[in-house]
Amino acid sequence: MSVEATAVWNECLRVIEQHVNEQSFNTWFKPINPVKLEGSSLTIQVPSQFFYEWLEDNYINQLKLAIKSILGPNGRLEYAVVVDRGNSQNQPYVVNLPHGTATGNPPKKHTGNQEESKSPFAMPSLNDELLLQSNLNPNYTFGTYIEGDCNRLARSAGYAVATKPGVTSFNPLMVYGGVGLGKTHLVQAIGNEIKNGPEEKFVLYVSSEKFVTQFLDAIKDGNIKPFTNFYMQVDVLIIDDIQFLAGKDRTQEMFFHIFNHLHQNKKQIIMTSDCPPKDLKGLEERLVSRFKWGLTADLQMPDFETRVAIIKRKMQTEGIFIPDDVIEYLAYTVDTNVRELEGVLISLIAHASLNRVEIDLALAKTIMKNIVKDIETEVGIDFIQKTCADYFDIKVDDLKAKTRKKEIVTARQVAMYFAKEFTNHSLKSIGYHFGGRDHSTVIHAVQTVNDLMDTDTAFRNAVNELKKKFKMKAI
Repeated sequence: MSVEATAVWNECLRVIEQHVNEQSFNTWFKPINPVKLEGSSLTIQVPSQFFYEWLEDNYINQLKLAIKSILGPNGRLEYAVVVDRGNSQNQPYVVNLPHGTATGNPPKKHTGNQEESKSPFAMPSLNDELLLQSNLNPNYTFGTYIEGDCNRLARSAGYAVATKPGVTSFNPLMVYGGVGLGKTHLVQAIGNEIKNGPEEKFVLYVSSEKFVTQFLDAIKDGNIKPFTNFYMQVDVLIIDDIQFLAGKDRTQEMFFHIFNHLHQNKKQIIMTSDCPPKDLKGLEERLVSRFKWGLTADLQMPDFETRVAIIKRKMQTEGIFIPDDVIEYLAYTVDTNVRELEGVLISLIAHASLNRVEIDLALAKTIMKNIVKDIETEVGIDFIQKTCADYFDIKVDDLKAKTRKKEIVTARQVAMYFAKEFTNHSLKSIGYHFGGRDHSTVIHAVQTVNDLMDTDTAFRNAVNELKKKFKMKAI
């Protein structure tokens, strides 16, 4: 890091600090590192492409003002954008971009993320050019894949395959799970680990839809043999969403022969699906039986601790800061999948910077109303708590307090009961929103309400009256 560049950038920061709020300054300018100063041109390093684009879209005027003030009318700013953070064997990969041209993605590193050539099946033998066409995203690595109880088996099996592709008994490796749980990230991490290993392996990642399209094009153009030869040269075949081959008999026939050839020659096959092999519909039985030869591992919804780790890793990647109480709120509230959690996080960062406000719980709750499904109906936990508190003539804070007064305990139990019935929150998440209580307290509350409704007519009428309010709100 240049001493001169650091001094100039510090002067620029003093100018910028006068024109943005503290939260925005800490989020978008503190993580920047000055790299070099050449004449009147200053180069600064930013931690990601997202970070670069956000600066250019939202703070270009402040940056121009600072550069012109410190370096004069001929002052220029350039970015060094970290595209690939590297690892113990490889240095981070950085591309340089000029200030004021955030119109698209930076040049791609020459790795497995290269676009396909116009004739992907026209290469009769394995060569350096072919080795580049793996369709892998270099950002999907084991280093960026957060491990938890929800994915430990799949990750461990995946790493074993990455270490010894085609050698372990995990061939094929089938990873299945719902939308947004990290299937694609995991299988591409396996592919990247193999591709960057000591042995030269032809690793190919392809979605099942693309496989089908390529096969149909090969039939139309009379390129069946080149198509088959191409896939039979693969050392590691990763095919995503295998369930989409359902009902496509000719494609299944072709995949069956490719599968057999690769497996017999100890080549690694990795697949993803939205369900285990036994539940796949519309696929030939002989194909499904082969999917069961190796290991089938599932990915489940991430637990609270894993969600916290995912948020913190995302913050680290993007070079931003979010208060711990907001991290905890997001982790408790968004308990569906990783993709939705990351979407909420990006929206939160964007709104904070765009509106020049600090990231806090109030902002997080506002953002959640536009994204999380159960809040879209407006029957979220906040609404339930307010409605129940008004009905029982207490304060919302009383529902979250530690008090054991009978009337407050009853109101709290009723509110928990409705939170369980009208939202998609987990028991643990519901407990969190009621003063950090655990899931067993919620279970007890629901059971107590059900028991009282069976034995106490007045109580049952009160619960039914409240239920009408929530049903009307959900319409």
